[in-house]
Amino acid sequence: MSAHLEFTSWVPFPIDEVFLFFANPENLPRIMPAKTETRIDALRLIAPPALASSVSSEQLQKLAGEGSEIVTSFLLPPFPVRGKWVARITAFQWNEFFEDVQVRGLFQSWHHRHELSSEIRDGVQGTVVIDKIDYSFGLGPLDAVVEPFISKQIERAFLQRQKVLPRLLQG
Repeated sequence: MSAHLEFTSWVPFPIDEVFLFFANPENLPRIMPAKTETRIDALRLIAPPALASSVSSEQLQKLAGEGSEIVTSFLLPPFPVRGKWVARITAFQWNEFFEDVQVRGLFQSWHHRHELSSEIRDGVQGTVVIDKIDYSFGLGPLDAVVEPFISKQIERAFLQRQKVLPRLLQG
C-alpha cells in the first residue's frame, strides 16, 4: 500500500533565500521536532551546478545537489531507539525543486519532492513551499494498520517545519 501526503506553506522571504536554506542539509535538524533529536551522521555532498547569481563557491559546497547522500539518525517516539535514514538527492533545479529518496530507512519506499514558487501576498514577496511525499511500508496487510500512525507523525514533523521556518529564515 502506498500513501501520499502534501503540505503547503508560505513564508515572507525571497525564493532564492528559502531554496538555499532547504538545499543545505545542515538545516534539517533545525526544522525537525526537538523530541526526535535528529542529527546528521554523515554527508556525501555533490555540489549543484553553479548559479549565475550571488551564490558563492563556499555556499555551493554546503548544498546537496543531485547525487548527494545525507545520513541522519533520530529517536523513534515513544521508544528510546534511534532510527537511521539515508537519503539521496535525485533531482535538483535551482529555485524550483529538488527531490530525495530513501536509500535506507524505515520505509520500503520514500520519495519527497520539495517545490518552491514565488508568490506575493498582501503586497509582500514571498515563497510558497510545497512538500509532496509518496511512501510505502511493504508490510502487506499491516500497512493499513501502521499507516494512520505514521502519517500523523509525518504531519507533525511538517507542521513543525512550517512553524519554525520563518523564525529560522530571519536568522
